[in-house]
Amino acid sequence: MDSAPKKNATLRQVADHAGVSVTTASLVLNRKGEISESTRTNVLRAMDELNYTPRGERSSAENLASDAQNAVRFLKIARHGQTVNRDHNVFISDYIDGMSFEATRRDYSLQVVSHEATDISTIIEEISTSDLRGIVALGTELSDEDIRLITNCGIPNVIVDTYRPFVDGNFIDMDNDQLVHLALDHLISQGFSRIGLVSSYSEVNNFKLRHEAYLRAMNAHKLVIEEENILSVCATSEDAYADSLKQLAGIKTLSDAYFCSNDVIAFGFIRALREMGYSVPADISVIGFDNLPMANIFDPPLTSLNVPKQRIGAMAIRILDDLIVAKVKQPSVKVLVSGDLVIRQSVRLKAD
Repeated sequence: MDSAPKKNATLRQVADHAGVSVTTASLVLNRKGEISESTRTNVLRAMDELNYTPRGERSSAENLASDAQNAVRFLKIARHGQTVNRDHNVFISDYIDGMSFEATRRDYSLQVVSHEATDISTIIEEISTSDLRGIVALGTELSDEDIRLITNCGIPNVIVDTYRPFVDGNFIDMDNDQLVHLALDHLISQGFSRIGLVSSYSEVNNFKLRHEAYLRAMNAHKLVIEEENILSVCATSEDAYADSLKQLAGIKTLSDAYFCSNDVIAFGFIRALREMGYSVPADISVIGFDNLPMANIFDPPLTSLNVPKQRIGAMAIRILDDLIVAKVKQPSVKVLVSGDLVIRQSVRLKAD
């Protein structure tokens, strides 16, 4: 009896067989990058020995890509789902709206593909077998290694919603320093000097950048940084609430105001304050970040930093288009976009 046919080898298996990275195998497959002749020969030999047939492995998303004319793709990547989730769908939809508008203006068709808990090398393998002109990746939950794999994937790419100053890649992010300073300036203008921080231990680079921006802003204003009033909570609403309850219970004297690393954290934090008997803003003022739609209908309506998300999305496509049409390798572009503060009722305003 004949044995069942072997399953097609994957690009990961080819890379392992050749002793190279998935990125290098992808560059060889797409005839891109500065790859030595010996490495290229080694990878091609591995493909032959493993009977690698990339077209046979294409998913429905890749089949769409090969049929579409002038296609670019937005990769919505959730690695742990603590920020790329239902609570932030509207935020991400604004990025997509901006990309869609600009892609249409430039005669590209925009595809949106979601990946949840998918290994980045698998995503790279998928796009390496497609006919995409370029990609925009959501970098919110990506690690440094994830970022490097995408920036070296072999086709033009831009990463949004994160920023790596020392990585040779194209990034567009909100200007966390400017925005956090704006929040603290507002609190100081209302007479607050004891300002705490509710940050997050979730693996999101923007949380780290906002934490650092808070420290710089406090030092710039010569305000005392009270370590006990720097909280670190999960980025989901329920867990932010539970973590806040535990940590607030251990603080002897709470700050008069807190800056929260995003709105979802702020919602959970305010719930915890209320459960402990504090009123917002009568007792404690709170500022969030992201200006989610829920911020306007929360009780009390949340003062929050607003990010021009559609503009960031449109800018990503403009930069991607420049990379696609360029005849020679372009220098990396890193763009930080400013925003503004939407003042609502979660901050107690001083009397005139």
